[in-house]
Amino acid sequence: MDSHSTLTLTLPPTSTLSSSALSFLNDSLTTNQSLTRATGIATELEIHCRDLDQSLIELNRSLESKLIAYSSFSDRANGLSVQVYVKLTELASVVRSRSSVSDGRGRTEQILGEELPVLAKEVARVEAVRAYAETALKLDTLVGDIEDAVSSTMNRNTRKYPSTQNSEDMRLLAIGTLKQTEDILGSVTRARPQWARLVAAVDHRVDRALAILRPQAIADHRALLASMGWPPPLSTLTSSNVDTRTSPEVLNPLFTMQGDLKHQYHENFLALCSLQELQRRRKSRQLEGHNLEVALHQTLWAIEELVNPISVATQRHFSKWIDKPEFIFALAYKITRDYVDSMDQLLQPLVDEAMLVGYSCREEWISAMVTTLLTYLAKEIFPVYVDQLDEEGVAGIKSEARILWLNLVDLMISFDKRIKSLVAQSGVLLSLQEDSNLQKISSLSVFCDRPDWLDLWAEIELSDTIDKLRHDIDDERNWKMKVHGPALLFGPEDYKSPAVSGAFLQRLSSVVDRCRSLPTISSRSRFLRLAGAPLIQKFLDCLLLRCQEAEGLTALQDDDALIKVANSVNAARYFESVLKEWCEDVFFVEMGSGQDDQLGTSLSGDTGTEGIFEGSRTGIFDDEIRNLEEFRMEWVEKMSVVVLRGFDVHCRDYVKNRRQWQEKSEEGWIVSKTLVGALDFLQVKMSIIEESLNGLDFVGLWRSLAAGVDRLLFNGVLMSNAKFYDGGVEKLGSDLQVLFGVFGAWCLRPEGFFPKASEGLKLLKMGEEQLQSRAVRGEKWMKDNGIRHLSVAEVEKIVRNRVFLS
Repeated sequence: MDSHSTLTLTLPPTSTLSSSALSFLNDSLTTNQSLTRATGIATELEIHCRDLDQSLIELNRSLESKLIAYSSFSDRANGLSVQVYVKLTELASVVRSRSSVSDGRGRTEQILGEELPVLAKEVARVEAVRAYAETALKLDTLVGDIEDAVSSTMNRNTRKYPSTQNSEDMRLLAIGTLKQTEDILGSVTRARPQWARLVAAVDHRVDRALAILRPQAIADHRALLASMGWPPPLSTLTSSNVDTRTSPEVLNPLFTMQGDLKHQYHENFLALCSLQELQRRRKSRQLEGHNLEVALHQTLWAIEELVNPISVATQRHFSKWIDKPEFIFALAYKITRDYVDSMDQLLQPLVDEAMLVGYSCREEWISAMVTTLLTYLAKEIFPVYVDQLDEEGVAGIKSEARILWLNLVDLMISFDKRIKSLVAQSGVLLSLQEDSNLQKISSLSVFCDRPDWLDLWAEIELSDTIDKLRHDIDDERNWKMKVHGPALLFGPEDYKSPAVSGAFLQRLSSVVDRCRSLPTISSRSRFLRLAGAPLIQKFLDCLLLRCQEAEGLTALQDDDALIKVANSVNAARYFESVLKEWCEDVFFVEMGSGQDDQLGTSLSGDTGTEGIFEGSRTGIFDDEIRNLEEFRMEWVEKMSVVVLRGFDVHCRDYVKNRRQWQEKSEEGWIVSKTLVGALDFLQVKMSIIEESLNGLDFVGLWRSLAAGVDRLLFNGVLMSNAKFYDGGVEKLGSDLQVLFGVFGAWCLRPEGFFPKASEGLKLLKMGEEQLQSRAVRGEKWMKDNGIRHLSVAEVEKIVRNRVFLS
């Protein structure tokens, strides 16, 4: 004991101690008095070491027990496999011997019918258990690697020698392992849907890892952007140079970064893209069988991180230009244009390398910048304009707010056209054909999110258009002067339409052109129904008012009144033909197919008329076209009735004179004197109408008039119980020939449009014997003699009034 006590114990050199040991000694032995506690400290350390040793022993025992359990499970699986093999061997021997052992046939059937299916189920169960265990173990290993890698990236700042490169490597390693895990989960979901709990458990652990990994990657990405000077300074932009290329040039940090910074940015960008592709695959798997629109395409995260700081920086400029929105649009376009090339040249290859299919950095950059502008418009600009409209709307005059609103829309339309040209420069336009993609690059998509603003715009647009048309409507010269140029639908046919119809069509075309800028079919359809359809109705109301004025003053007996109505009909025909031609375009067909879903029942009122025009509803203006047709047909019929009534008045003496059919024609007269005035009236009126009315509607008018005159003469003359002698028949034939001559200017066989009068005259000209044979043959006689438009009773009445002199 004494010899041991005399030994001097020395501490090892400090260079051999770890930093943690040195720190512990410095904290525990700060003064000389602390040395008296050295024995106690040593005892505490020994106790702590024993506790650690005991924990290590328990961990080893736990590991040993799990290994033994796994080994036992493996042995049982092998034992079951051996048993299966033995039973299969026995089965094979039984099957081979069944032909030689007659009394074994029943046993074989028992094996084949009962034992073999049970054995097959047992084999399948064992195989399923083995596959499940292997898959679960493999997934557990992969998820453990993921969690270790994520923990490593989290703790990199606490290490003695933190390394950004090592952190990035660990992140890429974690992403690679995540992809392997997702591959296995995808195959399990497709092949083993009953393992849903296993998939859910793994998804839960992976989601926790991703919840840490993505924010870390984004934070690192933001730090890299800040270190390379992103966003570029915007302070050099002023209201005088914001829309020109002469503004001081600002270097693009994406092109100027060099060395390790460039490498780190590329690696981090690639990691973000890989994470997004992984997330996309996971969502696609989890939402399989549901709507995959959200899962398959989201905003590119890396581009979003480029745009967010620019969005914040531009807010300061935008706030200064609320009263001058043209500067806001100019700045947004300039930033978008100046950096769009770097998206194609520098970042697109990285997106392709990350296998992020369906993404264009150019389109994503443009879309994100448009979204920035759109957000500012929706939050700061439009609410102010709406408030101004509410305040000034009480005055009942064309307010300044409406002018500002329309000016803002003009700026948005112009901006969208320039943006589309930027997208088109990439040479890929296929993705822009879908409404969802058009909406991403259009500032007018603000109206898709706020239908109430769309309705307000349509109301302002309609009011402004009607105000611009008031001068054209009030100028009487526009109702008399004709539209020049070829017709739009029927080749050389002259519509004789007044110039006011061209003015309305020009304004309507302008509304349609503005509507084309809206990014979705539903918004375009809604806008046209609210701004275009009422404009057509306004035009129809003007036509109807003029016709009613003409009818109210002279009951259309005056020539000027007929000309006025004819001009209105011409305008309706021309307008209708243009609308029909428009509605054949796909642009209008698409809107027409969905208009009922947008506005419910038709806005134009009556829908009860059927059969006016052929084909199903395929255009957005079908109701308006039908209304124009109804108006046109109604007033053409009224003009025909007016002429027919005048003809009836002028030939009343002719119809009432029944004795004339018992006399011969007056010598020197080829037509009855009492019919001359009626024929002259008919010819004069029809000449005026023919000169004023378009050819298509004039055909319908004279055919309708011919049918009316035919009924008038047939009922008034042939059905009047007047007795017809030979001279009267000859006289009636001469009168009808003159009447046919009036209509012969418009057709080759005018008698075909007077079927009853023509067949009645035909009966009167038949001989007595020929007429007597009708009683025997009846209707067959009528058919053989070309009598198809008269009934048997009418034929009998005409024949009874025919007088033959012996």
